[in-house]
Amino acid sequence: MSSAPLTPSLLDRVHFPDADLLKVADQLDASERAHLERVHRFLQEEIRPVVGPYWDREEFPFELLPKLAEYGLGNIELGGHSRLLKGLLYAEVTRADVSLSALVGIHNELIVGAIEYLGSEEHKATWLEDLKTFKKVGCFALTEPDHGSDIAGGLATTAEATADGWVINGAKRWIGGGTFADFAVVFARDTRDGEVKGFLVEMDRPGVTATKICNKMGLRIMQNADITFDNVHIPASALLPGAQTFAGTNVMLRNSRAWVGWQGAGVQLGILDRARDYTLSREQFGKKLAKFQLVQEQLSRICGNAAASLAMLAQVAWLQEHGQFDMPHAALAKATATRLARESAGLARGLGGGNGIVTEFELSKLFNDVEILYTYEGTYEINSLIVGRAITGQSAFV
Repeated sequence: MSSAPLTPSLLDRVHFPDADLLKVADQLDASERAHLERVHRFLQEEIRPVVGPYWDREEFPFELLPKLAEYGLGNIELGGHSRLLKGLLYAEVTRADVSLSALVGIHNELIVGAIEYLGSEEHKATWLEDLKTFKKVGCFALTEPDHGSDIAGGLATTAEATADGWVINGAKRWIGGGTFADFAVVFARDTRDGEVKGFLVEMDRPGVTATKICNKMGLRIMQNADITFDNVHIPASALLPGAQTFAGTNVMLRNSRAWVGWQGAGVQLGILDRARDYTLSREQFGKKLAKFQLVQEQLSRICGNAAASLAMLAQVAWLQEHGQFDMPHAALAKATATRLARESAGLARGLGGGNGIVTEFELSKLFNDVEILYTYEGTYEINSLIVGRAITGQSAFV
């Protein structure tokens, strides 16, 4: 039986102008869909066109923070949104710029979230309102120079109890926003009981030193820092009541891995946008690149990777809404979406040919940023082992 030919009218019906091929965003109600579209337009029209030079120079665009706040991006975590809208907002920021999405995600998931769910009433009253509008910015100080994947058991920064508070000593590395944050959520091991506890430490306290990490291959707008704490005295009230063992911290890490999964999905929307636009505008051998069969195959693979990632993350959002979300789900989503993003970024960079290696066309920028997503918030390998442990009941960590 022969299939019907693709007539012009049928071609119009099956044309997919939006990168969300499976229409995940259509699961939102009308008000949330309108909010997402408004944020999408803002990010594509006012943010994406201006961030490239900052990325090239490894500078942070502080003047953009009030604009991000105006569209509610400092208050995603506490804005009353559905889990699906939260995820799609993270994806849209990533679609525009991966570095800024790192700031927005850490700010909401790890800073606002830590204070709201682990902090005291005093912490909330002091910080939350200004955090929601980016008037204040925090950083999440967990990873150390010698401890990344093994941080739960290997954390070396110490907190020693005194008569009037605590003394923090140690070093942290790769701390996003650490060069300009107003405070750090610092994780240190209590010298009395050996438990990992969380503390809120203002960055202007004597003994705190932050140094920018330079020459990164990706996420160059995000200002990562080495931070040292040399006999830093903090009051007893600096302790986060909900973070007196690592269990409280682990909840934050679980949620942040799901957020990085959304980054992996969102960056693929951006990759598809740029790759499709480039192949439709570039001509070789007398016709547009988009007319070539090999080019269309690679675009369709990018599209499939993006659709698969978005669909997986939409299901993760459903699990979160229904209280069925756990670390293996987060690890699976993060590992899979960033693995597929890595493939998509490589395909798109190749489609750019020589133009794909300069940041002017954004393809190389995305290629480099994806490498960071693949590695941070738990490397691909570590997240795979978390999934493997859940599948087999056997731990490969010990």
